[in-house]
Parts: sequence; structure tokens; C-alpha cells
Amino acid sequence: MSEKSATLHAKYHRKTRYKICVSGAAETGHCSIDTLQKAEEMGREIAKQNMVLLTGATTGTPYWAAKGAKSAGGLVIGFSPASSEIAHIKTYRLPIDYHDDIVFTGFEYSGRNWILTRAADAVITICGRIGTLNEFTAAFEDGKPTGVLETTGGTADYIRDILEKSHRGFGKTVFSSDPKELLRLVMEKVEEHEKSF
Repeated sequence: MSEKSATLHAKYHRKTRYKICVSGAAETGHCSIDTLQKAEEMGREIAKQNMVLLTGATTGTPYWAAKGAKSAGGLVIGFSPASSEIAHIKTYRLPIDYHDDIVFTGFEYSGRNWILTRAADAVITICGRIGTLNEFTAAFEDGKPTGVLETTGGTADYIRDILEKSHRGFGKTVFSSDPKELLRLVMEKVEEHEKSF
């Protein structure tokens, strides 16, 4: 890339807001007692830093992150597994509140997960089940910055061990039990990732 091209790229790239995906358990009975509050705090922090929150347009931790982002005046975009708003509400029984817009992918859950993580600049895992693990591994395989909010239960509390036992290294994954610190660490990885281009 020439110096002129690099300058133009940097100039125009900064006009794009960072898009941060919050991935997590839609059903939170197995999550830690303070998980929903931490998810809401994460959403607020994302909004306060003028970033866009992406979710799977679902219940549980992503829903609470959306609620937190909206309480701080943030922009929230959801990616639904359904092909229409009617199917989203009636068939999948998913909410539409706390989202500025919802993309109806029509690709069921696994296809939605891939589109969601591809659309994000980074993916943050809070609690979770198997679908959350799917979103994490999709982002990890794509070389995206990923953050794991530990002590929230479920998948989030197993990812460190999974990475150690998988013998692939930690990639661009960072860990913390504090939402604000985790977002800071994730954004450091995002900036490093951008500099590599």
C-alpha cells in the first residue's frame, strides 16, 4: 500500500464506528448471579465509547447488553435467525425491544452466528452455552479479537481451558472478570489487529 493510499485508508476508516458483538446465553439459569448486571454494564460501556453493539437479537445476556447500550443512548443492531419479523416473534419467540434495527438473516442459528461474528470488529463472550461457543470459535478462526468475561458461568468459564487444551494458542483472546477492563483489553487487540493491515 502506498503512503497516499495508507493515509486515505486511515482517514476514511476512522469515520466507521467500531462494531462490538456481545455473545452469550439466551437462557441464563446456569449463569452467575451477577451476569445480567455485567452484561448490562458491558452494553453501557460500548455505547459510552460511541461504538455499535451487535447482538443475536435474542434473550438473556445479549438482551441485557442491548438494554444497557440503549440506556446510554447507544446504537444496537440485532441479527436474527428468522427470515422475517413475524417469524422472529412468533416462531422463535425472540424480542425486538432495545434494538434500533434487526437484520432477519433467515439462516437459522448457526448461519446467523457466522454472519453476526463476521459483521463485528470484535466478539465478547458473557456466560453462554453451545451456541455461544459456536460464535466464539467462528470469531477465533477468523482471527478476530475476542474477549471473555470470566466468572459469568457457562461457556465463558471454560474457554481458557478449551484454548489451553486445543494447542492452538490464545490468538487475539483476552480475559477479565470486569466489563470495563475487558472492553479496554479488547479494543487494544482491535487496534493491534488494524495496524497489521
